[in-house]
Amino acid sequence: MATRRFVRGDIDGFFGLFVDNLVQLLLIDQLCRHVCGFPNELIVGRILPGAGVSILVGNVFYAWQARRLMERTKRDTATALPYGINTPSLFAFVLFIMAPVYREAIAGDPTNELVQHDAAMLAWRVGLFACVMSGVMECLGAFVGDWLRRHTPRAALLSALAGIAITFIAMEFVFQIFESPAVAVIPMMIVLVAYGSRQRLPFGLPGGLIAVVAGIALAWLLYGLQRVAPGMNWIDWQPGQTPVELKFHAPVPVPGDALALLADPAGWKYMAVILPMGLFNVIGSLQNLESAAAAGDKYETRPSLLANGAGTLVAALLGSTFPTTIYIGHPGWKAMGARTGYSVLNGVAITGLCLFGGIAMVQNIAPIEAMLGILLWIGLIITAQAFEATPNRQVLAVAVGLVPALGAWAYLIIDLTLLKTGTRLFDVFGQFSQNPADLFIHGVIALNHGFIVSSMLLAATMAHVIEKKYLSAAGWMFAAALLSMLGVIHAYDLTAQGGLQNKFGLWAAPQFAAAYLVVAIGLVGFEVLASGREVASREDQKQ
Repeated sequence: MATRRFVRGDIDGFFGLFVDNLVQLLLIDQLCRHVCGFPNELIVGRILPGAGVSILVGNVFYAWQARRLMERTKRDTATALPYGINTPSLFAFVLFIMAPVYREAIAGDPTNELVQHDAAMLAWRVGLFACVMSGVMECLGAFVGDWLRRHTPRAALLSALAGIAITFIAMEFVFQIFESPAVAVIPMMIVLVAYGSRQRLPFGLPGGLIAVVAGIALAWLLYGLQRVAPGMNWIDWQPGQTPVELKFHAPVPVPGDALALLADPAGWKYMAVILPMGLFNVIGSLQNLESAAAAGDKYETRPSLLANGAGTLVAALLGSTFPTTIYIGHPGWKAMGARTGYSVLNGVAITGLCLFGGIAMVQNIAPIEAMLGILLWIGLIITAQAFEATPNRQVLAVAVGLVPALGAWAYLIIDLTLLKTGTRLFDVFGQFSQNPADLFIHGVIALNHGFIVSSMLLAATMAHVIEKKYLSAAGWMFAAALLSMLGVIHAYDLTAQGGLQNKFGLWAAPQFAAAYLVVAIGLVGFEVLASGREVASREDQKQ
């Protein structure tokens, strides 16, 4: 059966997916530059080309996969799976892996340019290691993903993801939006109204595209007004602030850098972040495949997940520190009429921008504030999904799972505030064995360390408790005790010499380990009690 490679709906699908991917790349540029201290040549010459090629590889594969499905089913309505940079992993890898490595490395001499450069390169290599491990997990997930999904409550997986979404994605950008209301609030509301109402817009234009165009137009209008009336300081953005070098940046394989930390504890100590994020990616991909099947496009699990993992490994081996993933929202692209052309067109356009230095050019035309409404929407949707996709009786478990992320977010705000004032945590709190002034900083730090894992543990325990599966709940609490004892969660050292550091080793967080162990034993007792009552009830019924 002959099928068209490009249809009218592919135009709508392309704009939606392109804007989404573009925002991720702009964030990568900004966060790596300002949070991780990466030099321009590292971002433009290594990270973005690697990310662009990884996006192209995945988009082309999923378009080919959709065409195969069309040929097999003898129908031409299959829609390629949407694909791009993994948003939660982007934030997790920057904020909880690369940024801490960079800050720790420059702590001794923060103004020395050579120290800054070496710190940035170390943070980059740790990020590459994290990306490699995530890709390996995604490939393994092709073989064990279904088993993982069966044995992990949905509330546990989604609540940990929602915790990142509502804090480090949604709230982070809410503050930035309301700091620049003249240029950011209107695009935000366009996104919320257009996507929230699901109202078809004129000419079928995507709400995200309209919001971005409106934000860019507002930015240029306000920039022009400020030049006429200098006292009207409504926007900080100015075109041309980012250096643009429109030349070809060839992707360069960096296997030595990507694999340099396999035998170094500097990378492995961040497995408390890498492991759950890889698990999220695997489970999320499985759920997205189910969503596509419900919309009429049934794709094979193993090749879909293997391609996902291969894309992430390609990214890492070419210098990008950011995993790729199958996106949420396949039914939405299908409803637009998108088929396979939108995927290929997106891959080509995004890769072209990355290889030729076009991301900097985009920044000079469009302020990031014009696009933040889309990211806010993503954060809110992920949070809402955690409650909507979880059985009603288990929504309490989702709420419990949000707590560690809130603690981690509070820690980040405190730490960044102190960093801006040139002060360290130890300088303010290190001399206190208990929490001063009702701030409870040690509790905040304990929640921060391994918060993604502890979020899953607490939510899974609560989900099983709600279902009265006390032995299963006890198993999760035993796991929490073991991970506390080994230092994967809650354990840290706060010293004058090294500042705040992860603490690994036997009996690393003894108070938490003991507490979780007692809870686990108590849950076993609940199971015995419940079983006894059930037996007694059956005997009463017989009589």
